[in-house]
Amino acid sequence: MRTPRPFSTPRRNDSKTFQITLNHTCGLPERVCAEWRRRSFLDLPEELAPYRNPKTKSAAEAGAVALIAWLIKQQSEGGARSFKAEDITVGGWIEKFTVVATSPRTGINASRNRPYSPDTVDFYRSYYTTHIKGDPFTELKMAETEEEDATEYITRLSVKKLAEGRHMAGTRTFAGVIGFIRMTFHEYQKKNHRWLNPFQYIDPPIVNSKIRDALPEDEMLRLFYPGVLKDTMELSVCAVMFLSGLRRSEIFALKPEDLDWHTPKITVRRAWQNFNRAGKVLGPPKGKKERGAPFDPVLQAAIKNLWEENGKHEFVFCWKDGSTPGSSWIKGRFPKWLERAGIELGGRSIVPHSARHSLASLLEARGVSLRYIQDLLGHSDLKTTIGYLHSTEKTIRDVGQKISDARGEIEAERKVIQFRVS
Repeated sequence: MRTPRPFSTPRRNDSKTFQITLNHTCGLPERVCAEWRRRSFLDLPEELAPYRNPKTKSAAEAGAVALIAWLIKQQSEGGARSFKAEDITVGGWIEKFTVVATSPRTGINASRNRPYSPDTVDFYRSYYTTHIKGDPFTELKMAETEEEDATEYITRLSVKKLAEGRHMAGTRTFAGVIGFIRMTFHEYQKKNHRWLNPFQYIDPPIVNSKIRDALPEDEMLRLFYPGVLKDTMELSVCAVMFLSGLRRSEIFALKPEDLDWHTPKITVRRAWQNFNRAGKVLGPPKGKKERGAPFDPVLQAAIKNLWEENGKHEFVFCWKDGSTPGSSWIKGRFPKWLERAGIELGGRSIVPHSARHSLASLLEARGVSLRYIQDLLGHSDLKTTIGYLHSTEKTIRDVGQKISDARGEIEAERKVIQFRVS
C-alpha cells in the first residue's frame, strides 16, 4: 500500500487559490493535522508570511514543507498549537481578540490588507472588560459551551442597566458586544470544524439606531450666508463637510497631495484613528479603502484663502503654527452655525454627521445612482462608476453656485467664487 504524502496542496476551482492539508505521515500529532485540513495559506503564522500567497504548485508545496518544519519546532518548544480546545475557557478565548499581538485574526487581516485599527481593538477591549469579563459564561470551556449557555448570557446582558430605568437590549452597545462574541466563536469554529457553534442558530440582535436627520437644500444654503461662518477655517471645513461628504476624522487627515485641482477631486486616503482620544494615529479611512470625493470650486476657493492666511502645511486644514483643529472643534461650532443661520431643529437630530446625510439626500433627490452615493460616502465596496461622476459633480456644482449667489461674491468673468472672510 502506498504511504500517503505528508501533505496535499489542492487548488480551489472557484478562486484558483491553494489550500493545505497535513496528513499524519508528516510526523505531527493527529490533533494538529486535523487543524490543518483544507486550510487557506492565508492562515499561516506570521513567521511564514512569505508563503501565504503561493502562485504555483511548487510554491504551495514549499509553504507546506515550511509549515511542517515550523509546527515540529513549535511542538518541541511546547507551542505547536496556540490553544488547546479542551482547556481554553470562553473568557480566555475572547480575551485573545482584545490585543493585536494575540488575536487569531491579526495575521488574516494583515494579509488581506485590512489590518486592525486602534479603534476596533479599543472597542473589543472595552466590550470585554465592561460587559463580558467576570460573567459566569466566561468560566465555561469553549469545547463544552452549548446554545443554552449563550442564550442565558444574552439574557443577563440584555437586562443590564446602562442608566436608571434603561436596559442594554436594543442599544448599539448590546449589538456590538454580541456581534463581537459571535465573531470570536466563528473563529474558534474555523479551527475546530466538528465543534457545534452555540451561536449558529441564534439570530444577531437588531439595533435601534438613532436616525440622523438631513438638512434640506434651502437650509444647507443658509449655513453659507454672510455672518454664519465667522472665519476662513469655518468656511472651508463646512464646505468640505457638505459638498464632499467627508467624516470629521477624514477632514483633518487630508494632505495637500490628496487634492487634485485639475480633475478636480479629493482622494480620501487616510483618517485619524482614536480621533477622540490623546493617542490618535493616522490610518486608513473607514472601510480600509481609498475613495474619491467631489472638489467643488466653492471648497477650492476656501482652501486657497485658508492657505493664504495660515500658510500651507502638512495637512490641508491647519492654523498658522501648523496644528490642526481638535476632534471637538467641529462638534463645538456646529450648533453655533445652526443658530446663526436661524435653523430651528424642531425635534430633528441635526449633528455634524448630518452633513453626509444631507449630501446623500440631495444627490438622491437629483436622480444620482444610490450605488454611486454609497461609494462616494465610503459605505460599501462598490466601485466608482465613472458614468455617474459627471451628474454628481453637476449637482454639487449647482448647490455650490447657489452658495456663491447667497454670499453675493460671484466673479463676473469666470464665475469662480472668491470668498472673503465673513
